[in-house]
Amino acid sequence: MRAIAWLGVLICVVCAPMSVAAQEATEGENTAAEIRALERAWSEGEARNDNRALDLIFDNALVYIEYGKVMTKGEYLTRIRTEKPHTQQIVMEGTTVRTFGRAAIVVGVYREKDMKDGKVSLSRWRFIDTWVKKQAGWTLVAAASSPLPR
Repeated sequence: MRAIAWLGVLICVVCAPMSVAAQEATEGENTAAEIRALERAWSEGEARNDNRALDLIFDNALVYIEYGKVMTKGEYLTRIRTEKPHTQQIVMEGTTVRTFGRAAIVVGVYREKDMKDGKVSLSRWRFIDTWVKKQAGWTLVAAASSPLPR
């Protein structure tokens, strides 16, 4: 009878961490899906020059780096608001989401199709975004993108 009791304890000790790991994996997958959806909402909002949508995604202390220039949230939103809508399409080519508790890092590549001076322009960009989960949900706190060589 004692052997059976010890076997039960042993099974609990061995299986409990597996259950926690499975739960963490599911939560990580849910987080990755949620953040990928926010990344899509960002690219769609930018393509439509929709500052209202972007304002909801970006943290007030956002730091954005593009072409080596550092921009605040306000500067980034002003650029989007005053720019003529020229981006016709933004397509994510691949992203990796890594979570660290209440923070997540997204690394990926996207392709832009723009119209400049009546001509179609294609470009590819590598990016890294940092998201933090706050009370209201995930918010973008830092981002950087750089054009890839053709």
